[in-house]
Amino acid sequence: MSVQRPVVLDIDGSVGELPNRLVLPLAEWQEAIRFGCSLATMRRFRTLLDARLPAQYGTVFTGSGDFHHLSWPLIARLKPATAIQVVVLDNHPDNMRFPFGVHCGSWVRRVAALPFVDHVHVLGITSADIGASHAWENYLAPLLRGKLTYWSMGVDTGWSRRLGITRAFRGFDTPDALVDAFVEQQRTQTRPTYLTIDKDAFAPEVAHTNWDQGRLQLDHALALIGSLRQGLAGSDINGEVSHYRYQAWWKRKLSAMDEQPEIDPAQLAGWQAQQHALNLKLLEAIAERG
Repeated sequence: MSVQRPVVLDIDGSVGELPNRLVLPLAEWQEAIRFGCSLATMRRFRTLLDARLPAQYGTVFTGSGDFHHLSWPLIARLKPATAIQVVVLDNHPDNMRFPFGVHCGSWVRRVAALPFVDHVHVLGITSADIGASHAWENYLAPLLRGKLTYWSMGVDTGWSRRLGITRAFRGFDTPDALVDAFVEQQRTQTRPTYLTIDKDAFAPEVAHTNWDQGRLQLDHALALIGSLRQGLAGSDINGEVSHYRYQAWWKRKLSAMDEQPEIDPAQLAGWQAQQHALNLKLLEAIAERG
């Protein structure tokens, strides 16, 4: 089995050393794209990716979950021979309204609109972002069109009944039940998959991140990856823990509104070591599906 080189988009210096990795030094982009950016800035970054990424590569590591919107250009630049599904492991829907371009919590609807994306599954949500009090903040178009499904635990999504979109919501009491249902659903899947993992989907004892976190354990992620029987069209991983103070006032304001937890500098190295160990295990599982 040929294993493609993992790529590190080294924007925040948070990704540990990976076997045979290709590192693209991109620290100068941190202020411009971390948390969110204009569409024009994202187009410039996409042009950079097209110029600097090799023709073939493996899993892309993008650093902090503040960069999850980079999954959009990574997926958009694919040229799949057939339609694909996109599987997102995340504690949040990443389908929230954002009027200033695109940010780490708003990119999913843009991926769902790509012509070669058949469906997007977001798995592991425990965030109140999909609860009644935040319902109006969700982009409804991909849910209404049947292009997006939320797989959540412990969130009351009864508001979806009033809009006739209950088919887009799969709610469960436990991670085991969620994983079992998704694995069963994948038995009839005929599409290859693009897999993107934000490690805030994991419980904190598995990996500390700088966002509120979900309930998945490593075994759950391995089962989900193992269920993707039609192979992978690509993959990326984020959710590393790093500290950064934004220069732009609006990023400081929105980050504070999202209640991102403070990072204890004394614990940062230990958390990053924990993250690195998890990355190696995820890479091994992804290689088996690649």
